[in-house]
Amino acid sequence: MSGNAAALTMSQAIPLRRADSDVEPHLGWRDRLAQIDLVPDLGDNIGSSEWWRGLATLTLLCGTAIATFPGIQPLQVGGAPALDAADFNEARAQMIVPLAFGGDTGRHMAATDAVRPLTQTPERPQIELTATLGRGDSFARLLERSGVGSSEAQALARQVSGAVPLADIAPGTRIDLILGRRAARTMPRPVDALAMRARFDLRIEMERVGGQLVMRRIPIAVDATPLRIRGRVGDSLYRSARAAGAPPQAIQSYLRVVGKQLSVGSDIRAGDEFDIIVDYRRAETGESETGKLLYAGLIRSGKSKLSMLEWNVDGRVQWFEASGVGEQRGGMARPTNGRVTSTFGMRRHPILGYKRMHSGMDFGGGYGAPIYAVTDGVVTIAGRHGGFGNYVKLNHGNGLGTGYGHMSRIAVRPGQRVNRGQVIGYIGSTGLSTGPHLHYELYRNGRAVNPSSVTFVTRALLEGKALADFRARIRSLTSIAPGAALTPIAPKQVEGPKLGSLADVASKRAEGGI
Repeated sequence: MSGNAAALTMSQAIPLRRADSDVEPHLGWRDRLAQIDLVPDLGDNIGSSEWWRGLATLTLLCGTAIATFPGIQPLQVGGAPALDAADFNEARAQMIVPLAFGGDTGRHMAATDAVRPLTQTPERPQIELTATLGRGDSFARLLERSGVGSSEAQALARQVSGAVPLADIAPGTRIDLILGRRAARTMPRPVDALAMRARFDLRIEMERVGGQLVMRRIPIAVDATPLRIRGRVGDSLYRSARAAGAPPQAIQSYLRVVGKQLSVGSDIRAGDEFDIIVDYRRAETGESETGKLLYAGLIRSGKSKLSMLEWNVDGRVQWFEASGVGEQRGGMARPTNGRVTSTFGMRRHPILGYKRMHSGMDFGGGYGAPIYAVTDGVVTIAGRHGGFGNYVKLNHGNGLGTGYGHMSRIAVRPGQRVNRGQVIGYIGSTGLSTGPHLHYELYRNGRAVNPSSVTFVTRALLEGKALADFRARIRSLTSIAPGAALTPIAPKQVEGPKLGSLADVASKRAEGGI
């Protein structure tokens, strides 16, 4: 009442007493025995009473097992075998015997008086093989190496040559053969069937009918439309052309041709278009052949920037522009690889002993070294010529000519046309000469001039009918649409009944169909 607080503990306020649940229940001996762990973990509480009890249990169990071990004694098995020899052989005939034990499975018939030993190994009735024609090989030699007799090989070669010249059969051609049974071991096998791709557009199959080889010509339709490939140059002309489907060799030829007219690195732009036309043949059977480059063009802003075509003029093949102008060939080629030993001008003659005009240049060199034409020309003199010994003179047109003296041997004849760099003779020491060397002279309108003062520059030019034919060829090539060479091909008509494969021939012969 005076406002002071009083505090009591819970035990003072409520007297505590033991609850009925805290009283331990009475356990029987069975429950106490169930609570005993007879096999404790010997890795835990080592040294404790529980641990010692587990060790005692383990020792007791081990001792009991050892004491009750009955021991090992062999079992005596006696009595007769289950199978006698006859029964064993009867059962063995139905076994699958391993190869290590002979592998003889099943019953075998014993040899009787009707069985006679073979005097020789029997041969196969037919042999199927494939031969390949090598470079420099002949068709008859190939057949002889395959086991065909010499006379039959020559007869087959003559028969095949009636359908296609043997020289037209390309190296690497595969020839499928079936050789039949021979009458004696000392005789070669006859040819029962033969099949090959004689040409890109022709297949030949031969089959023996009534003792004679019957040949069938099977023409193969071939499309010879040139393959035209166009595309944008982009970052790399080579990669763009390869992505468009151009063969690598055709691209390299294209770059060489274009590189003589333009700088591939600076003059060709990314927006330009390349125009490549190559020789192309495609057979109805799916094979294709890609030939040389026929046309090289470059298109800029929809207009032709460059148009080059290969053309033959006077037996010389070179590339011409669409206007008919050919390649420019400048500079005078060196007549031989030796060094200059004497120049043009006055000098003391090494043999005559007095000063006189040396009307050319001398080139030293080993005996027999080649001598080359400095540019294109026609041979006017080829033979002995006074103090020059063996001498060759060439006429190059426009009043220009060259002479080559002291040769050991001449390699051209009068009237022959020679090209720049062609070998016309060999260094020697004929005529008035103190040793092997080349005396080289240059003539302008018949007078000798200093050879080092003249440089030849030539450029072929088409005119008249040659120019008209050239431009017509360009129009025919450029009229081909890109990819036109890849259109389907109509098959040709086969001459007579077409033979099947060699496997079909062998099967028909085995079944008696031939």
